[in-house]
Amino acid sequence: MMWHMVRKCFWVWALVVWAMRLALADTIQLKEKATITGKILAEKRDQVAVDVGYTVLVIPRNQITRISKTSDETQPAKTGVKTATATETREDSEPKQGLYSAATKTGPVRNVRDLVNMLGEAVVQVRTPSGLGSGFIISEEGFLITNFHVIEGETQISVEVYHQRDGQLERKSYKQVRIIAINKFEDIGLLKIEDKDAPKFKYVSLGSADALAVGERVFAIGSPLGLERTMTEGILSTKTRQLQGALYLQTTAQINPGNSGGPLFNLSGEVIGVTNMKITFGEGLGFAIPVETVKYFLEHRDAFAYSNDNPSNPYRYLQPPSHTRQAVAGEE
Repeated sequence: MMWHMVRKCFWVWALVVWAMRLALADTIQLKEKATITGKILAEKRDQVAVDVGYTVLVIPRNQITRISKTSDETQPAKTGVKTATATETREDSEPKQGLYSAATKTGPVRNVRDLVNMLGEAVVQVRTPSGLGSGFIISEEGFLITNFHVIEGETQISVEVYHQRDGQLERKSYKQVRIIAINKFEDIGLLKIEDKDAPKFKYVSLGSADALAVGERVFAIGSPLGLERTMTEGILSTKTRQLQGALYLQTTAQINPGNSGGPLFNLSGEVIGVTNMKITFGEGLGFAIPVETVKYFLEHRDAFAYSNDNPSNPYRYLQPPSHTRQAVAGEE
């Protein structure tokens, strides 16, 4: 009788523990309408690790549509982000870091004419003494994305924005532009307009290249050959074109010198890539950096921070001391 009571108490206790664990579990919804319940152990750029009790599952992010996360304690708010509650529910897009806006789900499809009018103010021309490129604003404070090769070796940078005023476009050049972060190997740069008279800027939302299917229509806005506010349209040819060890989006939308750093949009008006190169001896062979790479760069921008005052920053190489240069010259 005593052993029977012990076994009964044990099973009651096990059920209580299991119920408590289930109540505190995180829920992951997959594309095939399946659901996985467990404790999220780690969230990486391309996958999520979940403890389901008897094993740990590693789930690719492109198979996840939604995460409902339960936390035992309230998380402190980041800049521009509300404090999380005990139960946090979000769509599975990269979390907003206070610097950019990410679409939680793909918006309605619109015609390109309306999208160009709606998004045109956020697409800018980036000028340096040695050339020009394109860029796009990601926050009303004036943060913007362009290619690293557009600003490489430059410190005098200006940004030209077309503001809409009373139904007319007014061209404004901003000359107080600071480099915030750069990633030479991914060809991405983050700039900030710091002119004192700068207004609140119109900005674009970052979407998802993973959610896009090959063959879907896309369009680019930029300044090819200096022809500002030029729009080109095409389709997404492939999402996994490997060039020099990196994966790019390939598109038939015409990309030319001057488009570099500009946005590639889906038909919901969300940025899905950053145009950065083309094959010069072919037609309809343009390439863009996937927006997932841009989000990762923005969320880890402190690791790529650029400072003119820091001689140890990883992408600014100093000249050797004068006596070393003289010694080398003497050896020649």
